[in-house]
Amino acid sequence: MNRFNSILIANRGEIACRVIRTANELGYRTIAVYSDADEEAPHVKMATDALRIGPGPVTESYLVPELILQAAADSGAGAIHPGYGFLSENAEFARACEASGVVFIGPTADAIDVMGNKGQSKRRMLAAGVPCVPGYQGLDQCDATLLSEGEKIDLPLMVKAAAGGGGRGMRLVQKSEELPNAIKLARAEAEGAFGSGELILEQAIIQPRHVEIQIFADSQGHTVHLGERDCSVQRRHQKVVEEAPCPIMTAELRQRMGQSAIDAAVSVGYRGAGTVEFLLDDAGMFYFLEMNTRLQVEHPVTELITGLDLVALQISVAQGEPLGIQQSAVELRGHAIEVRLYTEDPAADFLPAAGPVDLWLPASGPDIRIDSGITTGQHISPFYDPMVAKIIGYGATREAARLRTIEALQRTVLFGPPNNRQFLLDCLRRECFVEGRATTGFIAEEFTSSDLKSTPPSFAQCAIAAVIDLSLTYQEHHHSTTTVSSRLKDWTNAGALVSRKQYLFDSQVYDLSVSPHTDGGGYRVYDGEQSVLVEVLSMAAPSATVSLDDSLVQVYFMSIGRGQLHCLVDGYGAFYRDMILLEGVSKDRVGDGRVVAPMHGSLLEVAVAVGDSVSKGQLLAVLEAMKMHYEIVAEVDGEVVEVSAVAGDQVAVDAVLIEIKTVQI
Repeated sequence: MNRFNSILIANRGEIACRVIRTANELGYRTIAVYSDADEEAPHVKMATDALRIGPGPVTESYLVPELILQAAADSGAGAIHPGYGFLSENAEFARACEASGVVFIGPTADAIDVMGNKGQSKRRMLAAGVPCVPGYQGLDQCDATLLSEGEKIDLPLMVKAAAGGGGRGMRLVQKSEELPNAIKLARAEAEGAFGSGELILEQAIIQPRHVEIQIFADSQGHTVHLGERDCSVQRRHQKVVEEAPCPIMTAELRQRMGQSAIDAAVSVGYRGAGTVEFLLDDAGMFYFLEMNTRLQVEHPVTELITGLDLVALQISVAQGEPLGIQQSAVELRGHAIEVRLYTEDPAADFLPAAGPVDLWLPASGPDIRIDSGITTGQHISPFYDPMVAKIIGYGATREAARLRTIEALQRTVLFGPPNNRQFLLDCLRRECFVEGRATTGFIAEEFTSSDLKSTPPSFAQCAIAAVIDLSLTYQEHHHSTTTVSSRLKDWTNAGALVSRKQYLFDSQVYDLSVSPHTDGGGYRVYDGEQSVLVEVLSMAAPSATVSLDDSLVQVYFMSIGRGQLHCLVDGYGAFYRDMILLEGVSKDRVGDGRVVAPMHGSLLEVAVAVGDSVSKGQLLAVLEAMKMHYEIVAEVDGEVVEVSAVAGDQVAVDAVLIEIKTVQI
């Protein structure tokens, strides 16, 4: 027995939080490790103890075995859970843990070694009778041999790095004359990414499904499978959407694939959680792809349909306990779908994005699960993978799970860095996915570059944002007064207050006029001939319930400064910048020092004259609107060159009051 009562989690982000949560529930002392970039990260605060291991870059922190082992020694950790990524499939790290007397919560180093090399693992699978894609996986790696063996494989074929994954060191060959250059490029990329230029050749399986089997084995030699996951929706060989069970799975096919996965695990003396990945063609033939010797990112969908906690099972097996699960007792109930939330910009070729998280508000509710590793105020670092959360929906049927996942996505708020939330919603709504027909070609076939461009919000969504922003302004000013009734908002001595807001989204401009509705509550918002009636029924940051032409709409919002508002309207998120309010500070818009009236009202005071020098933030004038005082301040440093405003005048929204000649730096 390998008894321990403390676990160091050699990872970060959502998987570190996931492991810590279960370990804490089981009563283990948990030790987090963190880089300088993660000092305030959620996993650090969740653990019993936490130790710094180095600077932000992974090559100076999370990927350095010596630093992890030193942290384990310093903290007295009895075991190390590697999560996924980083050192989770590093055989030498597993050996080093064993040598230092720390339990590695995972398979043996030998199993990691075999399965970590595509050529070696494929040779082992062929020997074990596991179906494999026809190809070449020999030790002779000279170009002449690869070219000769490639001629024996039906086109198209894949050239793959033996030592890696994630699409690196991989080339698709459609014509025989392309093979020499594909070998050259794949080898160079593999050497740079994995330090090994070893390649394998495989016949390309056209438009397969990517179906994987979750297996579990204990140290007593008992191995079971826990059903399958369909991970066909991928981008650049990276999974985006995962579900369990596979939409086209039959009991007979599951039995055959499950037994092949067990055979694969047994052939390497496997222990713990592992995943055997297969390609499944439209004829029902399946082929071994690789084995991941760790917990998978997508393990929650298996947990939801089996009712098992895979992290708890990992810890139990690592303690030397028997698995305690018979294959006949494994029952799959319902359906689960997971999507990966990334801070990336789909419109910019999915470019990863860093920056502050202005607001993180994950959805909650029955049959919704969110695994995340971020919090409001945290900075998304450029050093790490941009996946920040996994959003999972469960239901009795696949359609119920799909709708639940859509609901969870629509109610999950991530304000700050660009993210792929809208893209994920689009994936789940595509007819091909709804019908369960998605293959590994789904994204390439379903999405054109124009589909990935950011779509501007609708007029109605902008109207709601404008009214929310206006309501926040009213609240701010009303809180600063003590004698004015809130019933007097929207009115001046001259009558109804009309406000104007202008939003720009690429080439789309919304020029909105917002005025109180004379026949009742709310505001009539116009943009040319378009108009809608918007009424805020309730508002308590960060959410509001709004009536839009008598239809109820749920809104999430966050103001990050004057005229700047994040707003999520019925699941559609955008960042609204009022170009009128920001005109004095927007270098790319005006930047000429013009000061305009932000709303209709009466000028109570003009505090400057021509020739005065002013500084940014200095009071210029006081506008009375909704029976409150609105201070207009300088947005730039400079000299006042014209004053059009006169105290006592009624001024319209956007009227130029003062002009400042800006200071040139």
